[in-house]
Amino acid sequence: MWQYFMPTRIYFGERCIEQGKDALKSLGKRALVLTGKRSSKENGSLDDLMKVFSEIGVEMELFDDVEENPTFNLVRTIVSEFAQKSFDFVVGLGGGSPMDTAKAVAVLLKNPSLKVEDLYDPSKYSEALPIVAIPTTAGTGSEVTQYSVLTDDAGFKRGFSHPVLTFPKLAFLDARYTLKLSEPLTRSTGLDALCHAVEGFLSKRATPISDLYAKKSIELIAENLPIVLREPENLRARENMLLASCLAGMVISQTSTTVAHALGYPLTTFKNIRHGEATAAFLDVVVEQASMEVPEKVEFVNSILGGVPNFLKMVGFNVRAEINEEELEVWTKRAKNAPHLQWTRGNFTEELIRYLYERVKIH
Repeated sequence: MWQYFMPTRIYFGERCIEQGKDALKSLGKRALVLTGKRSSKENGSLDDLMKVFSEIGVEMELFDDVEENPTFNLVRTIVSEFAQKSFDFVVGLGGGSPMDTAKAVAVLLKNPSLKVEDLYDPSKYSEALPIVAIPTTAGTGSEVTQYSVLTDDAGFKRGFSHPVLTFPKLAFLDARYTLKLSEPLTRSTGLDALCHAVEGFLSKRATPISDLYAKKSIELIAENLPIVLREPENLRARENMLLASCLAGMVISQTSTTVAHALGYPLTTFKNIRHGEATAAFLDVVVEQASMEVPEKVEFVNSILGGVPNFLKMVGFNVRAEINEEELEVWTKRAKNAPHLQWTRGNFTEELIRYLYERVKIH
């Protein structure tokens, strides 16, 4: 038995915000736009959005201080700042961080009695402001998922979701906004998309539809990630990466992610390793472990990528971190209890998990 639900309307292509202005107009007259300090101003996305808002008569308020790896405290700050104002919808403009933040804020502004911790119990809310997602990286796929990952007060990343409310209503994907991405960010976000596609493909929750998207995404990334790293201004390759990221997001919206994500989270929050690379550090073993259960799927992944380690080496991947004994203990136990494990194929024992952290440790 399987099901499929993906309620986001996607506009894809150059100047697609302009093409979708009627859909934007239908959401209301007042928008709260969440973005980072610089990139949306430099890549033209904020200007494009403001121009369309001006044309259709939407008033907007801007919060442009969304940090990478958004925290509970950031969400509290935004909600506190805008709680007394009325909005019809929330826009997340940027990478995964503004989009994930927008999902949290959309729920909390509509449910003022809730705390940020309540986001993790979807039975506590039955409405949220509509969400618009405009990605400016090709990686997280958050524009087409119900998931949001925030860093809690103890410093650990935790994902929340609602089966309906936290899916964006509209997503605008314009690859021009990704042309100015740095090489490290291009690599990391591209690897994040690859992890989503591969993990979802190998997940115990995979469906015939998610597999179609996953295969296409893996093929697109294998072909185009090396190109955009060599030729950052190649718009066609950037478009293919943005499509691959979106498809991979649609995959995990059905399958969720595997233990590779759970293993990568501490490397990001405590060692400042970008999320995509932190996750990719464990992808080869997720693939190896799955070969016991779905050898034909693993064969497909390896045939397209030429083997995960070879592909990672080709795109310049290299992750190492200083990890002490206490961190090894805490991270290993946390990963062993991660909910991601129930969808992960193979046998991830405590010994294997500890070995995987030892593998990235600087000796």
